[in-house]
Amino acid sequence: MPLLKYEQIAEDLRTRIANGEFGPGDLLPSGRDLAEQWDVSRATVVKAYDVLRNDGLVVARQGSGFTVAETPVARPAGGRRAGSTRVSGGAPYRRLGVPDRTVPPPHVAEALGLKPREEALRRIRLVLLDDGSPLSLVTAWFPPAIADAAPRLAASGPIAEGTTHYVRRQTGRSPAEGVDITTVRLATEDEARLLEVETPTAVAVVLHVALDQSRQPLVCEEGVTASHVFEQVDNYPMG
Repeated sequence: MPLLKYEQIAEDLRTRIANGEFGPGDLLPSGRDLAEQWDVSRATVVKAYDVLRNDGLVVARQGSGFTVAETPVARPAGGRRAGSTRVSGGAPYRRLGVPDRTVPPPHVAEALGLKPREEALRRIRLVLLDDGSPLSLVTAWFPPAIADAAPRLAASGPIAEGTTHYVRRQTGRSPAEGVDITTVRLATEDEARLLEVETPTAVAVVLHVALDQSRQPLVCEEGVTASHVFEQVDNYPMG
């Protein structure tokens, strides 16, 4: 299905930001300029910027238009339902270490459909609460086919547009189905240190797998959250 005009504008701006034409804090083209460039109404441009703002990629500046976000946001693992945005449940985060390729734990390898001893690309982030304290330790694992096609996943810095959009641009594949499994266990010593809790402490572990339209895995994320800050809220119709 072809993209609507506002989606084309949003995707063009997203690509220009990803390619470094606009950096964090930079002012983006005005609504008037974009409306003239794309031969659309100002309302269409506003809708495009709303898409980028909901993804946490741009912020509105009073009296000056839109700028590229200086602080990327990320979400804890799981709960990425259709129609949800990056800023829904998104929070500041710290990238831990440097992305590397290693053999994942057996349950992650099974979720990704890997062969025995096959490596995956690992990215680790610490999602933070408003006061800067740790909320959730998230380890994202990408299968080799995705990692090979999307080389920026191996870079240490954040991907401003978000890994989902970047992977889609590089591979043409996007999430069509998500599987979340939540379990409870005690934190390991390393997890307790990073989450700044004492041992023993119970943690909730969310294993999230994103599948494409062919039900092939795109990523497996494991989020570890201390029990005192873990909360899961589901809204659903009853009748």
